[in-house]
Amino acid sequence: MSASAPSGDSGPGGSDSPSVPIHLRPAHASDLPVLVPLLLRLKRLNEEFDPLLRVREDAEEQAREVLRASLDDPKAILLAAEGIGPDKDKVVGFVHAYLRERPFYTPEVEGVIADIYLLPLYRRHGVGEYLLKEISAQLKSRGAGVVIAEFPAQNEIASRFYAKRGFRAITSRHARSL
Repeated sequence: MSASAPSGDSGPGGSDSPSVPIHLRPAHASDLPVLVPLLLRLKRLNEEFDPLLRVREDAEEQAREVLRASLDDPKAILLAAEGIGPDKDKVVGFVHAYLRERPFYTPEVEGVIADIYLLPLYRRHGVGEYLLKEISAQLKSRGAGVVIAEFPAQNEIASRFYAKRGFRAITSRHARSL
């Protein structure tokens, strides 16, 4: 993955396309101290969308364990997005996905995007679309025939983001408090 990746379509000449201000790479255990707070920011944002997504008191420990397990899981992908320029080598976001079997459907394997998070400064520069393209390509290369994005149903921003890129609802999960 290049340090400066194309965002969207290039113009007719192809040479003047803008660059995405990140470098995307596989995450490492040494990234966990930065990735854990980013994942927690995302989960706390989810909590704002729906009270059934209330963040647990031990969420930091859980985030560390989930991310650590993903680093060792051959069915998981955890990518760190580093800034470039003045933010060179600073992790400014991440994408977390995994492969899941579909025992009743074809294609038999789906790639699930569990989490995408970028610091606010890096949003609206084509970075999210770039992350989506890269994670989709990696999931496909590992055998996924379809990519699924999971996010809170009340998150209209995510819903619009994915719909604009060809995603549509195929299942629905409904919940209530007990």
